[in-house]
Amino acid sequence: MPATVERISPQEAHRHMESDSDTVLVCAYESDDKFRENHLEGALSLSEFQGRADSISKDGEVIFYCA
Repeated sequence: MPATVERISPQEAHRHMESDSDTVLVCAYESDDKFRENHLEGALSLSEFQGRADSISKDGEVIFYCA
């Protein structure tokens, strides 16, 4: 079954992060400079996410964001 992609508001993303410890927030920029400019508390960089992909819960939610 293919994964579904849903757009959510920043407020909804915040609620997901607050209520579910399995939710992962990822800043979807490949550039480290862009990540530093747009980093939100608790977010992983895209490269960090890719490096940890095998250890991230497959049952949890992943929220990607960009500016």
